[in-house]
Amino acid sequence: MAATVVRYLRSVGSPTSAPAEPEPVNTLPRPDLRAVGEDERAPVSPAEFRAVLSNFASGVTVITAPPGADGDGHGDGPAGFACQSFASLSLDPPLVTFMVARTSTTWPRIARAGVFCVNILGAEQGALCRSFAVSGADKFAGVPHRPSPVTGSPRLDDVPAWIDCRIHAVHTGGDHLIVVGRVEAMGADGEGDPLLFHKGRFGRFTG
Repeated sequence: MAATVVRYLRSVGSPTSAPAEPEPVNTLPRPDLRAVGEDERAPVSPAEFRAVLSNFASGVTVITAPPGADGDGHGDGPAGFACQSFASLSLDPPLVTFMVARTSTTWPRIARAGVFCVNILGAEQGALCRSFAVSGADKFAGVPHRPSPVTGSPRLDDVPAWIDCRIHAVHTGGDHLIVVGRVEAMGADGEGDPLLFHKGRFGRFTG
């Protein structure tokens, strides 16, 4: 992974040079992961972990990537998945981050593209979120979108805000990957409430 980051930094060059296309990001192997050894006992159960962490309310996004080639070199449509674990990371340089399960079938397609767009969902877009949370379906069927201005990743229509990024680094975090993106372009209409997620349910601000 360090080699991938070095290649990316070299491709950027000086501030006055035109940015080069980043090389595909190493998707990392998918070993049979476990938090503890067979003869150890986890400090908390998965059920308790989920129950306690569900008290943290968050926004909801859809991470998308442009069409590309699949693992066999054939044409592949755009990729996308619903993502709750998104956050801003750095102001200078502008970086954002999201987490994705190492078992995700969508992540390798985003990694191959080397770019992504964060679509921040509004309060009325719960159904849109659910459509991107399923596996094995055409998630973009009937979903209007346009290419984002720099990377060409799908920018979903009517989202309150979007962030166009190139993959900057990828770190391991247990059974998830921590993906860091460098912001290339962004925009927001400043209207409407965000879609919130809390204890397994969607909600919105009131009052």
